[in-house]
Amino acid sequence: MRIGILGLGRIGAFHAETLASLDAVDSLVVADPFADAARSAAERFGAEIADSPESVLAAGVDGVVVAAATDAHPSLILAAVEAGVPVFCEKPVARTMAEGVEVLKAIAGRDVPVQIGFNRRFDAAFVAARAAVRRGELGKLHTVRSTTLDPAPPPAAYIAASGGIFRDCSVHDFDVIRWVTGREVSEVYAVGGNRGADFIREAGDADTTGAILTLDDGTIAVVSNSRHNARGYDVRIEIHGFADSIAVGLEDKLPLRSVEPGATFPAGTPHDFFMDRFATAYRTELTAFTEVVAGARPSPCTIEDALEAGWIAEACTLSLREHRPVTVAEVRRG
Repeated sequence: MRIGILGLGRIGAFHAETLASLDAVDSLVVADPFADAARSAAERFGAEIADSPESVLAAGVDGVVVAAATDAHPSLILAAVEAGVPVFCEKPVARTMAEGVEVLKAIAGRDVPVQIGFNRRFDAAFVAARAAVRRGELGKLHTVRSTTLDPAPPPAAYIAASGGIFRDCSVHDFDVIRWVTGREVSEVYAVGGNRGADFIREAGDADTTGAILTLDDGTIAVVSNSRHNARGYDVRIEIHGFADSIAVGLEDKLPLRSVEPGATFPAGTPHDFFMDRFATAYRTELTAFTEVVAGARPSPCTIEDALEAGWIAEACTLSLREHRPVTVAEVRRG
């Protein structure tokens, strides 16, 4: 099949490399406002260069991957759907929830699939955790702990445009908690602080946060995030039930140092970047998209899914600002 790519920054170029290596993909058509980025992709992957998103969609592509700036996501999703081209779009759907809801309304009733990029759904250990929960191996759940710790903050310009740590970083934890447990979040209470980069504080954001989520069956989920984890990129989830407990991320590249006498775990070189930690998951995710394009499966992560995680992020943002518990229903009402 022929796949278009809109946006060739860090993640777009990474997706281009992955797609070029998939057996299902015969050719790529790429577009980026920066001509050098498009030329580089053409040279590396034998891609055809188009001069605009419209040209990509008119180039006979079977599907399109949107890896452009967040502000462009709504218009590019809608353009692809209008052209009848299945679309994969990196999260978020839009910069604001209101815009995301408008995108959802605009594509309602259309049979063109849209897949939003939440890569943890395609990580083998997260998949196994979900299967264990759904099979009832843990019994009734009582506690979930989800962690995302970055080794260092992203650039100041990124922070200023990210929408905040809950919308940019924690949203991955929120999505995977919903996906693994099969439950919805009813209420949140969030805290945060700044003890690191001044530019994060100046942007009105927090660099370290914690959130307690109450799920609709009473399960308690604790989410921990930070922009500062000098030992590496740490992503884990623990799921505790009345019959058993399991964990994702307890492997030799876990960026923690044990001080237990005689302990040798973890013994590997710590993960230092999200593309390292989730390289295989990204490949599986884009393979799934080619199956969506081929009509072999429905979208494994819909706009509705992305918006549900987004509402949790909105609730946490409000909770941190006002120092109080916030229900998801409250932010959904606006």
